[in-house]
Amino acid sequence: MKDNRRGICRKLVSLILLAALAVQLSGANRVSAATDYSKYSNSKKSWYIMRQDKHKPSGGADTAANLKKYAACYYDNKAKDKVMYITFDCGYEAGYTKKMLNTLKKHNVKATFFVTKAFVEQQPKLCKRMKKEGHIVGNHTLNHPSLPSVSVKKLKSEVNGLAKLFKKKTGYKLDKYIRPPMGEYSNRVLKILNDMGYRTVFWSIAYMDYDVNNQPGKAYVVDHFKKYHHKGAITLTHNTSKSNMEALDDVLTNLENEGYRFATIDEYKW
Repeated sequence: MKDNRRGICRKLVSLILLAALAVQLSGANRVSAATDYSKYSNSKKSWYIMRQDKHKPSGGADTAANLKKYAACYYDNKAKDKVMYITFDCGYEAGYTKKMLNTLKKHNVKATFFVTKAFVEQQPKLCKRMKKEGHIVGNHTLNHPSLPSVSVKKLKSEVNGLAKLFKKKTGYKLDKYIRPPMGEYSNRVLKILNDMGYRTVFWSIAYMDYDVNNQPGKAYVVDHFKKYHHKGAITLTHNTSKSNMEALDDVLTNLENEGYRFATIDEYKW
């Protein structure tokens, strides 16, 4: 009887181990299938917005539903109060970022900065200051390529390389948010970034501010925010813009008077 019981126990243990192995293999197959990125469209999309009057949220180049599949967004459509997310793209330094940080500090506003290799290498002290003062610092890739145009391997190296560089230069971890260079993306790009643990952040307020030789002017920036501010907005502004630097204090003051508060992108309900 004892031998029979032992035999039955051995068989049960064997069956349990085989079942566990089957589950593991099934999981591995699911992971493998999920990382077959050729199944995802790589047709290039360029992010744009369609501005609305009366402080309604802008339309975007893609639907919120499609973006949500890949942990991407362009405004907070669940915002219950007048919240705004101020974000900056930092490709390089033009002499204005320090003053912008001073203005943000004056208003006790925490923003989100998306940085590249050039900015991190040139301005590690500013990067450290951003983190110390409670701002989010996200990924804008090493070399600012159009992500749909590069291989999966290259895309990952652009993103991972920037994260490693940031840690090396500042001692801080880069936050797991990303803005695709030039706003160019595809479903494949979004899927890869999501699998890498990143959340992709587009925007619902923007204007032509990136050309240092063709600036819109302080008055234009102030008026633009007065006309197009909306609940849950995510802004796109560039740190290289003299107009942004000159207008930022007035913009924040006006929005505060309108009842807005400012949040970093980690408040967004993903």
